[in-house]
Order: sequence, then structure tokens, then C-alpha cells
Amino acid sequence: MDLPEKMSRYGIETSFVDGKGHTHTIDEQTFHQIAEALGPVPAGPAPVIFRTVNGVEKNDLVARLSHLPAWCVCDANGDILASEMDGVSGEGDLPFGVYRLQDGIAGERPLIVAPEHAYEGAFDRRWILSVQLYGVRSERNWGIGDFSDLQTLLRWSAACGAAGVGLNPLHALFDDEGDDCSPYAPNSRLFLNSIYIDVAALPELPENFAAEHAAEIERLRNAEFVDYAGVAALKQRALRLAFAQFNKWTTLKRRAAFDAFRERGGATLARFASFEALRRKYKIAWWDWPEPWRSPDDTALAELRRGEDADAVAFAEFVQWCAHEQLQACVDLARALDLPVGLYLDIAVGVRAGGFDAWAEQSAITRRLSVGAPPDQLNTAGQDWGLAGFNPAGLAANGFAPFRKMLAASMRYAGAVRLDHVLGLNRIYVVPEGAAPDGGAYIRMPFEAMLASVAIESARHCCIVIGEDLGTVPDGFRENLADWAIWSYRVMMFERGADGGFIAPEHYPARALVTFSTHDLATYAGWRLGHDVALKEGIGINPGESGRERENAVSALDAALGQAGESGADFSAVLSTLARTPSRLLGVAIEDLLGVVDQANVPGTMHEHPNWRRKLPVPIEAWDRAIDKDAIQRALELRIVSHEPA
Repeated sequence: MDLPEKMSRYGIETSFVDGKGHTHTIDEQTFHQIAEALGPVPAGPAPVIFRTVNGVEKNDLVARLSHLPAWCVCDANGDILASEMDGVSGEGDLPFGVYRLQDGIAGERPLIVAPEHAYEGAFDRRWILSVQLYGVRSERNWGIGDFSDLQTLLRWSAACGAAGVGLNPLHALFDDEGDDCSPYAPNSRLFLNSIYIDVAALPELPENFAAEHAAEIERLRNAEFVDYAGVAALKQRALRLAFAQFNKWTTLKRRAAFDAFRERGGATLARFASFEALRRKYKIAWWDWPEPWRSPDDTALAELRRGEDADAVAFAEFVQWCAHEQLQACVDLARALDLPVGLYLDIAVGVRAGGFDAWAEQSAITRRLSVGAPPDQLNTAGQDWGLAGFNPAGLAANGFAPFRKMLAASMRYAGAVRLDHVLGLNRIYVVPEGAAPDGGAYIRMPFEAMLASVAIESARHCCIVIGEDLGTVPDGFRENLADWAIWSYRVMMFERGADGGFIAPEHYPARALVTFSTHDLATYAGWRLGHDVALKEGIGINPGESGRERENAVSALDAALGQAGESGADFSAVLSTLARTPSRLLGVAIEDLLGVVDQANVPGTMHEHPNWRRKLPVPIEAWDRAIDKDAIQRALELRIVSHEPA
């Protein structure tokens, strides 16, 4: 086979055009690096997808597959549900899910029964408060926002008329590596970040712990930035004491709840807890661990849990249980407050190569390729995010279960989720080990199968899905998302015409979340001042626009606000203008309500900027004095009275 044919078999695109309009052609060396990382098996035949209202009747299934020779459909256990020879097995419909189809032409491939659309919510047009949970100051937390603060956030937002609270990803990080604090670079997307546990609320924590560590708690609470290492170390000490007390004495109700949590978590929780024990034991990358730990062998792990490491494994399960209990209490509170969205959670685009997910799903996650983005206006050198992404062939071979489990892990707590870099469902830009960020290539993903999987989990959990569709969007991509009722993510500062003017509110789509900015971009105050442009220039990063161009953009926004009937140009005017869009959700960043100038994250930096560490300037107990809630409600009231449901 020639090189283009080889690339086609592996789903590697032979060339691409970056965000600056430059064409990149993939050379043979790059192909071999990517193909070797993907593994020996190229992508198989395309999955068969049935979109239905309530599932597929088995007799209808037989009719739909009648064109195939010698076919059969099996469930995940290998039991035959229907076949050409024997017709149907059992009664009733084939519910939403993924099955295995075998036939005499294509061999084996997934058969996906999906709803016609993802879940769309049971509300009209509302707004949510967007918060970086780690940055919340309070008079009672230990130097980082926690799940008890989240309950306060929910109550405050409900009092303002919000539909819920949007958060940065809550994925599990390496809790003993405080410097690696990006919520978008997780150890696992299946489990929770233990640093958000309010350890003081655990009934097993010794009563004198907080008093004995009062000085350290006060130092962490008053620090300008989040001291992740300090907070994590203190909370780990507290959790270990609470666990020891739990083992000695706890209530029957708490013991039963923990046992039920472990049973529900099943093999996945047991594997995660084993991984955490092994990671701390060997302190090296999992691919360098001794055998048999380099892959999750359940028999070997069962022995681990019965041996000298049993306590370490049980501790990791206990920590996850504490996090789940407290986050679930937030979910229950949101329901009690009658918030139609409740929690809106971000889902990261990839995982750390040395983390649990990459270890547990080695055929479905490619650790030797890093997800990123080609050069564009915001980052002219391209981006290497240092994250491992999904392997399309491995996903299909596993019936897309790793992807669906990842979605379900966040959806179980959320009324809406945002898929970071949703363009990765269609194709994903990967950078081989040792290559520069602009030396990568695109891998095609099984787009329709990924969308069908999203729809399955969305319907199952009654969870809205918002796709972060920023950047260079391929033709027809947003239309495909809309066909599956996956919402768009519209950032006002990017919604501009060819002449540089801001588009009118009525031109926004209804099925979208609209916001002024994101955590990777300037706040409203910082944007107006050109603070982000000056910051990037000062640390040697191309800001993508000059100071004069930013001044022109600010003038264009002021003109757009005036055309929308606003007399001023403060953030309330922006909210009032966005409230005129047909979009069903509006995200309001707490940083903008508080007038914060600095942004949460500057992509492309590590030590030049305090990414993911900046605390809010005002503790949550003082928000009512710092923020005019009546002004918020006046700015957003048009969302209630001026539009019919989308």
C-alpha cells in the first residue's frame, strides 16, 4: 500500500489547514509514529446505528438487517439476541445501548441503538452562575473552595434567580502532586477530586484536629493563591485520621452506606483504589511497574486487596465515598431548591498518560500521543496539551464503553455537561512524542457513533450536553451536533462578523449556551483594559491581536451595546444584551460580577502565570455586599418575559 492508503486505514488525515490558513502535509515519519502509538489494528468497519424513540423491536431489527448474510446480534456477555438463522431470542425491544453485530461481510462491529436526540431539558431560557470552585474564598474552608461552599453557591444562585451553578471539572487529579493542579489534566475522569472534600464535615474526623492545625488552616485560607500542596497534605492527614476512626467506630448507617458505595462501584472502583495504592507504592509511571501490575488484572488485584496493601486500597475507596456523599448532597440540595439545571460540569478532553484511565483502558486510550491543536490566531505555535486521548479502533472494539462510562461519571451529578473541545468527537489533533506542537496530525474519530453514545447517556441521565465548539470548526460540524440536539457554546467576544462588528443578539442559536468569555480568555474587565494582550506580550506569547486591534474591538462592542438599547458599557449592559438572544442558557462568570481583571488560565503557560490558583477577591459571605443582585435580575429579566421557549 502507498502512504495515503495506509493513512486512510488508520484514519490519519494526509494533510490539514491550520487556523492561520497554512496547509500541513503529513510525512512518512509522522505517520509511522502515530500508527505505532495507535497499535497494530487499524479502524474496523463503521458501526451500525439505529436512531429510535424508545428502542428497536427485535422483529424490526431482523427486517433492518435482512440485507446482511449470516448475521447475529449479541449483548455484552456474548448472548445472542437475534440472528439470521434463528430470528429473535427473548421478548420485547432492544433498549438503548451498544451491542455486537457479526455478519459474513464486515465481520464484527458495534450496533448502536440510540435515541433520536440527546436530552434537551425541561425549562425555557435561563442563566447559570459560572464558578471556578477552587477559587472560592469562605470564612470556613481550608484554603480552597469545597463541597460545603458549593452548597452555599447553590443557595446564593437560587436567590438570584439562576438555574444552577457551572463548575470547572471535578475529575480526580494526583492528590499528592500539588503543582499539577489543572482540572483539565486529570488522573481520571471517572472519579472525583478529593481536595474538594470538606473534611471538617466528616463525622469521623477527631474533634481536636481543626484546633490543633488552626494556624496552618488560617495560613492556607488567607493565602493570595491556592496552595494546592499545602491544602492536599493537610486534608490527606485529616482523611487518614477519619478513616482510622471509621474503621474503629462509626454508625451502622454510615458503614452500610460505604458498603453500598463499594458494591455499586464494582470492579471500576476496586481497580481505581488498587491503582492509587500501587501508584503511591512504586512512585514511578505505571508502564514501569513490576509485573503483573502493568495492566489491570482482576485476579492479581484481588490478591493485592487481601494482602499488605489492603488498607491503602480501602482508604482510596473511603476517600471517593466521602467525595461522592458530599457532592450528592449538593445535587439533592439543587433539587430541593428546584433548580432546573442544578450542576453544570465540564468534562476534560483527555487524561494524564500516567493516570488511572490510561492504565485501565490501554486499548482505548493512546498514551504515546498527546492531544492538542494546530496553530491558530490565539496560539501561533500550535498547542500540545500533554493529554492522552481516545483511540478510535480501541473504542469501537470496546463498544464505546470507556467513552460512555466517562460521560456517565459526570452526568450522574449534573443537569448539564460541557464537552471540552467537542470537535474531538469528529477528529482529534495528536502530537507524537518528541514532536513540536505544529508537527502533529488529525485522526478521524467515529463521529456518528460518538454522537450516538452521547445521546444514549444524555437520555439515560436526563442531562443536557453542550459542546465546546470553538476554534476552526469544519463545515457541517455544528449542523451535525444540532441534529443530535447537542448544544453549541457561543462566546460573545468571538461572535463577530467579517467587518469586526459584533453580531446582533437575534442571530444566536436557540440551542446554545452563550457567555461573554471562558476560563481560558480575559475577563470582561481585563478584556476592556487589554490586560490579557499586555500580559501575553510581557511573557513572550503572541496574543493574536495588537493593542490597537483590541481598542477597535472594545469600540465595536460599545457600538453593539448601543444598538441593543444599552446606555452604558458595564457588565450589566453585556448581560442585558446577551439576555436578548434566543439561546436557552446564559453563563454568568462570578469573576465578571466581581470585576476581576486577571483570567483563570493563560493557555501555553506553566510558571509564567498562576493558572488555576487565583482566588476570588471577596469571600462568599460578602458577595451580597459586593454584588448588586437586583441589578443582575434586572439585566436578565428579559430572558423571562420577552421570549417563547426555544
